[in-house]
Amino acid sequence: MDLASARRLAANCLCIGFEGHELPGGARELLSSGVRNVILFSRNVRTREQLTRLIGDIHDAAQGPVIVSVDQEGGRVQRLGQSIGVMQLPPMRTVGAAAAAAAAAGAQLARDLRALGFSLDFAPVVDVDTNPANPVIGDRSFSNDPAIVAQCAAAFITSMQSGGVAACAKHFPGHGDTSQDSHLELPRLPHAMDRLRAIELPPFTAAINAGVACIMTAHVMFEAIDPDVPATMSRQVLSGLLRGELGYDGVIITDCLEMQAIADRYDIGEAALQSMQAGADLALCCHTLDRQRSIIERVAAEATRSTTFASQLADSATRVAGLHRFASARPVTPTCRGCSVA
Repeated sequence: MDLASARRLAANCLCIGFEGHELPGGARELLSSGVRNVILFSRNVRTREQLTRLIGDIHDAAQGPVIVSVDQEGGRVQRLGQSIGVMQLPPMRTVGAAAAAAAAAGAQLARDLRALGFSLDFAPVVDVDTNPANPVIGDRSFSNDPAIVAQCAAAFITSMQSGGVAACAKHFPGHGDTSQDSHLELPRLPHAMDRLRAIELPPFTAAINAGVACIMTAHVMFEAIDPDVPATMSRQVLSGLLRGELGYDGVIITDCLEMQAIADRYDIGEAALQSMQAGADLALCCHTLDRQRSIIERVAAEATRSTTFASQLADSATRVAGLHRFASARPVTPTCRGCSVA
């Protein structure tokens, strides 16, 4: 594969974030070079008018299909506020007793996000909250009962995706029993496979059966599966367990590679490459332009060197294109570009 083609495919398989209320020049450059996936945070939002204008600018810069995504779960993870017309949902723990309530939450999020121009929501959390000392999951989870999590996750996903917004089940193969926050350090879990199959995996199986558009990886070391690298970078976890044993054929996206569980231990370009070699399709890099460029360059360089990886990268780009087709099945038309709604 020639370098120009490899860079284009590598860019197709990167999801970027950036600072500010306007599209910066570096992000615009990446979009024009083939990046087709963007995540926005509260740092990018001031008013409804400004947000819809920004999303429109992202589409214009990409000059092609683009996924604009957000973390809008409910509870303490809500990047979009009521002031821009997005209903504030309670934590999923509050929702978790009934699948009907989970379905209603998914439908509400789809209505709100689609109207703004979002096509992917990094929700729901399908981790099972089995550790009361967990500093990062807690009430983001539907329940400490895997059967309830599975039931509610499936209802949420079906409802959200019926409303035209792609869902993402996270964090595979399970972040619910850790005592550490992978934003800050690398958690390790010693659970045997029998435990994982009984507790952590059923909600992901339910999400897959519900047709979830993508699954996000966990920056957690699962010693029974792969004692050497975090799940995000493990072929045994992603290709063996998720694709092989669970039969998932949709998009796999990494959690942000700039989280300290990864960034404190690995070069970002190498981490992205190893994640994609392991089976991930999209590398998520939410902050730093230089790191985003380094991911494209490292992944592209490997695709020019290895025909095996070049083929794998092309397959990933095809799966990501499928996610774009899903998300654009109902055209994204921001309704407030040029209006004065605050």
